[in-house]
Amino acid sequence: MAKKIVIPEKYRIWIEVRRRYHLSDAQIQMARELGLNPHKFGKIANKKQETWKIPLPQFIESIYFKPYHKNQPDVVQSLEEMIKAQQEKNAEKKARNAELKEKSTSIGTDASSTEQTKL
Repeated sequence: MAKKIVIPEKYRIWIEVRRRYHLSDAQIQMARELGLNPHKFGKIANKKQETWKIPLPQFIESIYFKPYHKNQPDVVQSLEEMIKAQQEKNAEKKARNAELKEKSTSIGTDASSTEQTKL
């Protein structure tokens, strides 16, 4: 049975924005790299009342092109893939730390037993 992926709050907001404004994974990644605030997308995407504005996906792509001089990121990852990779990395780090801690405690007990025999 597969483990259920727990989605952190900082990614949950982006998933909601992706669903609400019909954005692709590449557009979400571009917006995150640009440092856009997901809470303010409603102001940017107000196309019905302000018809002179371009649609949000095209707006993100146009402002991404200015600093990076490319239409989309080289490697596009979905938010779910990023979360899964981060959780795997954290699990490996915890296992490594537990292993190091176990080694240090076993070395510490060996050192204390040798000190006791010298006294």
